[in-house]
Amino acid sequence: MGRAVGPRVAGRFGRLLLELGGNNAMIVAPSADLDLAARAILFAAVGTAGQRCTSLRRLIVHRSIYGTLIARLAAAYRSVPIGDPLAAGTLVGPLIDKHAFDAMQTALARAKEDGGAVNGGERVLAERHQAAYYARPALVEMPAQTAIVCQETFAPILYAMQYETLDEALALHNGVRQGLASAIFTTDLREAERFMSAEGSDCGIVNVNIGPSGAEIGGAFGGEKETGGGREAGSDAWKAYMRRATNTINYSKDLPLAQGIRFDA
Repeated sequence: MGRAVGPRVAGRFGRLLLELGGNNAMIVAPSADLDLAARAILFAAVGTAGQRCTSLRRLIVHRSIYGTLIARLAAAYRSVPIGDPLAAGTLVGPLIDKHAFDAMQTALARAKEDGGAVNGGERVLAERHQAAYYARPALVEMPAQTAIVCQETFAPILYAMQYETLDEALALHNGVRQGLASAIFTTDLREAERFMSAEGSDCGIVNVNIGPSGAEIGGAFGGEKETGGGREAGSDAWKAYMRRATNTINYSKDLPLAQGIRFDA
């Protein structure tokens, strides 16, 4: 849609504020607080049934802690309460419609074809809610960042991958077309600083030891690359919605010229 709208707006020299897709990732480093990381991952990946632009979709975990973290997440995924989102205690509600559920199943099938191990993802509560599409959140262990991983599927799918060096993790992290929200969990100051630097995350929202899902209203919200480059909220957001005019009123009988130019005629 951004590609369709962009040329039309540019044709009249108009302004664009685009908020497009997101394929948000989190790097979990060897020094990470795994209790904190696990809670952040669960909320970011399955909250709102994975149906928000800042939902966590890719998890990049160091090999030394991968098994421990995935086992903890798998147990949490199996026990997460699914049901009526208006009911107390429910953490995962339904997908918006059948199309969203079908897209989720297509993505999981492609992940399996690519060698992924899929945990969850099946439809649940169908006998109770025949017209609604509830799905168990899917945790997918991937051998590599394949084409389906690089594609945003608006559903509770979390693709988990391993890395050995931070360079490798950053390459995986930045290796998608979208650039909205990102996170790293680490207690290594050098890793945190690098992730927030120009050679780190290429996203508009870059977090350390907090998940990517959501944003503070005081911060500029938006992303880079195919996310569109727009910024909403924050102290400068109003500039995108306004046209600046420079007004000069001369109350004197003299004619002051710009930059102090002298022009006597």
